[in-house]
Amino acid sequence: MKEPLIIRRAKMTEADVISELAIRSKAHWGYSAEFMTACREELTVTPEHINDSQGDYFVCEVGGEIIGYCATVPTSECERELEALFVDPQCMGSGYGRTLLDHAKETACKRGARVLLIQSDPNAAAFYAAIGATHIGDTESGSIPGRFLPEYKIELPAAHGES
Repeated sequence: MKEPLIIRRAKMTEADVISELAIRSKAHWGYSAEFMTACREELTVTPEHINDSQGDYFVCEVGGEIIGYCATVPTSECERELEALFVDPQCMGSGYGRTLLDHAKETACKRGARVLLIQSDPNAAAFYAAIGATHIGDTESGSIPGRFLPEYKIELPAAHGES
C-alpha cells in the first residue's frame, strides 16, 4: 500500500530540515560547490520565516518524512510570490512539485491574491511552462551577480464568494 501524501504547515523546529532539503534539491542540477555556497543564505529558512504571519510555509510528507516544501509571501494586496518550491531529488518527477504548487495556488487564493509570481531556477523553467505559467521576463539573481532568472506569473481565480 502506498504511503499517503500529507501537506501541512511547516513547524519552526523544521527550519534546518527544510533548508537542507532546498540545498539538496538545488544541488541536484549539478551546480558547483562555489555556486552552492553563494546560494546558501538565500536557500536558508529560519524559524522566523516560518513564524511570519504573512508567509505561508508548507511541507509535503510521505511516511512521516519531509520530501518537499513550498512557501508564498505577499508582494502586494493582490499578489503573492512563490518564495520557494523544492522537492527532494529522489522524489522529483513523481508529481509532488505539482501538488505543492497547486496547494500554494489555493492558499494564495484564500489570502486574496489574484496573481502568483514565480522567480524560477533556469532548470525548473520547463516545469513552470508545462503547468501553464506565463513567462513575463527575467530578473538578476540575488545570489549570483550577472545571472538572470526567468520570471513567471500564474493568474489565480477569485476566491470563493468574491466577484
